[in-house]
Amino acid sequence: MNKYIEVKNLKKYFPVPKGQLHAVDDVSFSIEEGKTLGVVGESGCGKSTLGRLILHLLEATDGEILLRGEDITHVKKKRLKELRETMQIIFQDPFSSLNPRMTVEQLVSEPLKIKGGFSKEAIQKATAEIMEIVGIPERMRICYPHELDGGRRQRVGIARALILNPEFIVCDEPVSALDVSIQAQILNLMQDLQEQRHLTYIFITHDLSVVRYLSHFIIVMYLGQVVEQAPSEEIFENPMHPYTQVLISAIPMPDIHNKADRIIVHGELSSPVNPKPGCRFYLRCPYATEVCQQPQIMKEVSPGHFVLCVRAEKIVNNSMP
Repeated sequence: MNKYIEVKNLKKYFPVPKGQLHAVDDVSFSIEEGKTLGVVGESGCGKSTLGRLILHLLEATDGEILLRGEDITHVKKKRLKELRETMQIIFQDPFSSLNPRMTVEQLVSEPLKIKGGFSKEAIQKATAEIMEIVGIPERMRICYPHELDGGRRQRVGIARALILNPEFIVCDEPVSALDVSIQAQILNLMQDLQEQRHLTYIFITHDLSVVRYLSHFIIVMYLGQVVEQAPSEEIFENPMHPYTQVLISAIPMPDIHNKADRIIVHGELSSPVNPKPGCRFYLRCPYATEVCQQPQIMKEVSPGHFVLCVRAEKIVNNSMP
């Protein structure tokens, strides 16, 4: 397996008046080159923070980030500038992430101007080429963001991320603000670009239908922790953590004749500030017992399938109540 990114025990704590908010807590995973890792979970679980830590938009509290075996957890400014060219991000809201005073052409070409060393003609040529690749009509090069629809604005964001020929892209809910028909166009575009350029993605989303379509491997996060990780199809065919089962049961069913068998959870969210050592899903889990308040260990319940649950073996054996 050719590991492109490897994350080991990554942590990000934010100081708050009552202690430390554990936004990302002891997260470990790896991504193969040219593959997509899906990161799913509800709002506030630490998905976006995780992506920003890998790109050094935030600095880690502890842990390691390896890029092709090189430790890039703490790097000097010169090396960080080099990494910026190979590691890019596509933001969730294409409108707020684009400068409203710049035209499409200026927005897309800006990374080349910041990098420097390119002639005006080279910049114009590269900009025109990448705009054509992502499907932005040439006539729109002089348009401003407010003159574009959501899909075209997101294509501008994708073009801007690609113009430096990166190898790795963090996609932070890039289609959540778009209509369903436009979502399909953007997802197809991203899949085509991955095949053509051998890109490695982290795809962050709360939409499990989207992540199933695009991802090769999935990690499920809850309050800063990874509670389950497995190949994409394995997650959907054999979800083992109770929280993963809840998420999958909430996927809308297009068939009105087959009613979704939804799992309804009750109880309050655990606090991410100075969390207790036990399961963070304990207060909402329908299967919780006293043993769940003990420290949790990630267990490999089948090849490549890991679950953070003290009752994982019982889940496998279908003996949960």
